Amino acid sequence: MSHSYKKHAIIGITTAKSEKKDKRIVNRQVRHKVNQALKNPDKFNENALYLDKKDISNIWDFAKDGKQRIDKNSKFFKKTLRK
Repeated sequence: MSHSYKKHAIIGITTAKSEKKDKRIVNRQVRHKVNQALKNPDKFNENALYLDKKDISNIWDFAKDGKQRIDKNSKFFKKTLRK
């Protein structure tokens, strides 16, 4: 794998490598709210079954805050292509 490189020079805006932890927390909250709605038929709200990540949290609070493309003339271009 000595010739293993990324095809595109796209990295996260901050130094965080992943948003996996944030996504797991939000998905856990969504599942919990849906299960609570199903277990309580007297307080049943049909809208609770169609919850989305955006309803629970703000995606801009996640670790990476999006992605950015590195310019070919940048001194960090070769470094970002390495795996």
